[in-house]
Amino acid sequence: MNEVEHTPFLKEPLPRPIPPTPERNAPQQLPPGETNGHGSSGRRLLGLAVLVLLIGALGLGVWRHYQQHRQVMDTARQAADFVPSVRVDTVAQQPGMLQVTLPATTLGFVEANIYARASGYVVRRYVDIGDHVRAGQLLAEITAPEVEDQVAQYKNSLEAAQAMIRQNEAQRASTDVTNRRIAILARDGWMPQEQRDTDWYAYQAQTHATTAAEYNAAANEQQLKYYSQQKSYQQVIAPFDGVITQRNIDVGSLITADATAGTAMFAMTHSDVIRVWVYVPQDDAFGVKPGITAVVRVPAMPDLTFHGTVTRIADALQPGTRTLLTEVDVPNRHGALQPGVYCTVQLQIPRKAPALMVPASAIIFNQNGMQVAVVENHIAHLRQIAVTADYGTEVEVNAGVKDGDQVVLQPPVNLADGDKVQIAAAAMPAP
Repeated sequence: MNEVEHTPFLKEPLPRPIPPTPERNAPQQLPPGETNGHGSSGRRLLGLAVLVLLIGALGLGVWRHYQQHRQVMDTARQAADFVPSVRVDTVAQQPGMLQVTLPATTLGFVEANIYARASGYVVRRYVDIGDHVRAGQLLAEITAPEVEDQVAQYKNSLEAAQAMIRQNEAQRASTDVTNRRIAILARDGWMPQEQRDTDWYAYQAQTHATTAAEYNAAANEQQLKYYSQQKSYQQVIAPFDGVITQRNIDVGSLITADATAGTAMFAMTHSDVIRVWVYVPQDDAFGVKPGITAVVRVPAMPDLTFHGTVTRIADALQPGTRTLLTEVDVPNRHGALQPGVYCTVQLQIPRKAPALMVPASAIIFNQNGMQVAVVENHIAHLRQIAVTADYGTEVEVNAGVKDGDQVVLQPPVNLADGDKVQIAAAAMPAP
């Protein structure tokens, strides 16, 4: 078939395709490379909103920082201009008594260990521990037969010596008479001179023999006294009124009369008056003297108080401890106190010089040591102090303050030297 035959068909226009009708609310499809105008404007609005938010946040931060800085500056200005209100107390001198409480030990007024003066065996014992005895009371008896033999021997020797004295005295008297007669006869020529001299020397010899016999008798008498005393030592007696605190012997015990190697038979103490030993430190010892009142307390007996008086002091400090040994006598008629008890002694010591007392709450502890804040013309001045004694609520100082100074009580932590302060009014006591 040729082209002529197909011509009539080409002359008629072909029908155009009908485009599909877009649905409502359906998204339009854009050709590639083309953008929708509405989308780009939305992104620009979003970016602008984000920028506005960033600028607002930055402004808010700057404003808040400024407010904080302003508050800090106002606080610093208020702190610089703030004048704290403080309570003060006045430093005062106290010339009165110094009260000191020190540890001490009780002792018996008289204490002794009873040793035997005679060696032997105990045949009787009359007392035991806890017994109250009187001076001269018999405590025990010792038997020593050899001492009795010595007494009998020296009694006989003394009697023999005394008889020898009497014999020599008789012979001396006879010689004296003969010598006188021979002297008269020799003078008249009836007797030779040699006989007179012989009788005179015989008289002198008899005189010396009598003197020797007297010395011998005296020696025997002293020996007899010694052994008689040894015999009396066989009876052990109490040397003073007191209480037996220790017994180391019994019937049949062998006793040696030696205080260094032997053992004490008894121990006694006189406790009607208790002696209290207390060591006073050097800082307080200068005012201690006899007559000062003392109060003795025993921790185990809190309801009892014993009053005594300082009666003796050592007048010299112990080199090792720098303390003064002080003795306090306490009446103890009823025996409430016992020797060897730990106790405390409260002494009322007169001050040698007035003391400056500062409240303990006014002390500042820092790297500079101990200080107090003294207020002068509403200005606080920090001063170094030297504490000599601590009494709990107050301390005694000897440097840094003077009588009449006003010190700050419980000073603030940030209080510095030269700060202004105002003194708070004292609280009125409740009616």
